[in-house]
Order: sequence, then C-alpha cells, then structure tokens
Amino acid sequence: MTRRALCCALALVACSAAGQGYPTRPVTLVNPFAAGGPVDAVARIMSAPMSQALGQPVLVDYTVGAAGTIGVGRVARAAPDGYTLSIGHWATHVINAAIYPLQYDVLRDLEPVGMICANPLLIVARDSFPAKNLSELIAWLKANPDKASVGTAGVGSGSHMGGVYFQSATGTKVQYIPYKGTGPAMQDLLAGRIDFMVDQASNSLPQVRAGKIKAFAVSAKSRLSAAPEIPTVDEAGLPGLYVSVWFGIWAPKGTPRDVVAKLNAAMVSALADPAVRQRLSDLGQEITPRDQQTPEALAAFHKAEAEKWWPLVKAAGIKPE
Repeated sequence: MTRRALCCALALVACSAAGQGYPTRPVTLVNPFAAGGPVDAVARIMSAPMSQALGQPVLVDYTVGAAGTIGVGRVARAAPDGYTLSIGHWATHVINAAIYPLQYDVLRDLEPVGMICANPLLIVARDSFPAKNLSELIAWLKANPDKASVGTAGVGSGSHMGGVYFQSATGTKVQYIPYKGTGPAMQDLLAGRIDFMVDQASNSLPQVRAGKIKAFAVSAKSRLSAAPEIPTVDEAGLPGLYVSVWFGIWAPKGTPRDVVAKLNAAMVSALADPAVRQRLSDLGQEITPRDQQTPEALAAFHKAEAEKWWPLVKAAGIKPE
C-alpha cells in the first residue's frame, strides 16, 4: 500500500470512528438572518426535537448580513464534522449564487441533510394602507409610482424576489427597503414605516391573525389551510404569480456519511412529531413528503432549482446593493 493510500485509509477510519460517537457536544444551527424572521421560526421549531433525537443541544446561532451570504459562507468554510450546520431556503441557497460574487459554491461546498418544508408568499400591507384588496393595491401603486416602500431581507431574498416578480407582473414601480431579515422589516411594517411586503406566510400569518396587518393574497394555486380566508393570487386578480420558499439543512462538504445520516434521522424524527407538524402548519408551512426528506432528494431538488432560477435572475439584471 502506498503512503497516499495508507493516509486515505486512516482518514476514512478516523471519520468513521468520529461518526460512530457523534455527537459528543452541542450542534450549531446557523441562521443567516436576524431573529424573528421565517428562517428563525423554522429553526427554533426544529432545534428542540432535533436536540432530543441527537442527545445533544442544537443551538440556533445568528450570523447575519449580505442577504444571508455571510452565514451560509461560515458553514461552507467550517470543519466537516457535523457540529456546524446551515439552515436556509430558496433565496440563501439558490438565488444568492446568481447575484453575489460568493467565496463558496452553494452546490459543491455544502452537504445536503434534508428538506424541511415550503411555504408560499403573502402580499401584505400596513393596516392603515388605503387599499382594501389586491386590485385596489395595484391600482394605487400605478397611480403613485415610486411612492410605496417595500420591505425586504436584502437583495436576492425571498421577499425581494417576490417583490420583483410582483412589480414585473403588475407593471408598477416601488422603492425597496432592505433589512437584515424579514423580522426587522415586519417590525417596521407594523409601525407603519413601510407600506407593504411580499413576505413568507410563516412570517406574516401571526400578524395577519392578530389584525395588525392586511393580507391581500397568497402566491399559490390553492388557499392556505392555516388561513383559508386569504384568497389566492388567481382569485384576487393576479393569476399565475406563484412563488414558494422551501427550507433545508446543509452541512459542510465532506461531512462523513454516517454523521449526515444521523442528522437526517433527527430531522425526520422532528418532522414526524405531531406538535412540530402543527406548529409548522400554523405558520402556513407545508411539510416535505417523507420520501423527499432524504439528503439525495434535497441534492437533486437543489440542483434543479439552481438550473431553473439562475438564468431568470441573471436575465432580470439583479445586482448586489
């Protein structure tokens, strides 16, 4: 056996041994956005049952900035030992790669653990906004170009892309106000400092239910089971404006397979918990079907989403701010 082959064999044995004893200390789940947003809600719901399944605490950590690229980059550069994980969604792990000059590759530098859930976007506005429905909102925006302010979690975020899609479909012009997450943006919407958002249902529904903001439509073909009173975009007069933000967990590339398998098993176990399922459902999240919760399924879907969205984002000419 050559020296190189011997080194590789010893490395494999070391990884296997580490995986067998994994985890022996807390696991960090890196949220790339500020507290209070949709990623934070999903991370917090998942962290406790995953901690129980793994036998070690799963701690949600906030590494924010640049529409989530700083947090994801931190995980891409972390040791591949299963102790630093990335939780994110369609925007952080697909859209950002078409906008920002990243120092990591979202497809090659991350190891898929599994897909958690997905949720459509809601078109919502401050409670005092004059429009009473989607048609009135569009009419107001057309009559007042560049006067409405739209909160986003930064360039390329789900809220930003949803706003761009909405603006393109309606032929309106708005001013985008970037935040470090949709949590802070929602606080300004509640305070009346911005006018509206095209926001994830998981982030907006609690405020809609509390009567603090208006919901005009959901960007899906069917109404949300958690909020059947909100019409679809088809019903509200903007047919075909479908956008869904899906969530997943990744580890650094090179993480041992048995470690990834343990992490996936913990995620799957959490998603089978009736309490977890109810909490996600209450936020308008649709849990990924069991056969699509595997690392392999996330890898295939992730690649397909990149192939679909990267050309569209580049064609739209979206640039970093």
